[in-house]
Amino acid sequence: MKTRTITGLVLLAVILLAALPLLLVSGDFGGADGAAEAAITQINPHYTPWFQPLLEPPPETESMLFALQAALGAGLIGYIIGLFKGRKDASQSDAQKD
Repeated sequence: MKTRTITGLVLLAVILLAALPLLLVSGDFGGADGAAEAAITQINPHYTPWFQPLLEPPPETESMLFALQAALGAGLIGYIIGLFKGRKDASQSDAQKD
C-alpha cells in the first residue's frame, strides 16, 4: 500500500474513534462521583458528608485537568517512542560506519 493510502486510513480511523462514541452514546455523561453519590443515597438516605470543601472550583476545571493529564501522558509516550527510535537509528548508523 502507498503511504498516502495508509495515512488516509489511519486518519479516517481516528476520526471515527472520536465521532462514533458521541453519536452512539445518548444521555448524560455523568461521572463516577455522581454515580457514587447516588449509590450512597440509595443505601443510606440520611447520610451526611464528613466535611464540606473549602473552595468549590468551577465544573469545567475537572475536565480541564483531565485534558491536561491526557496531553502530558501523550507527550511523555511520544517522547519515549522518539527517544528509542533515535537510539535505534543512531546505533544502525554507527554499525554502518564500521
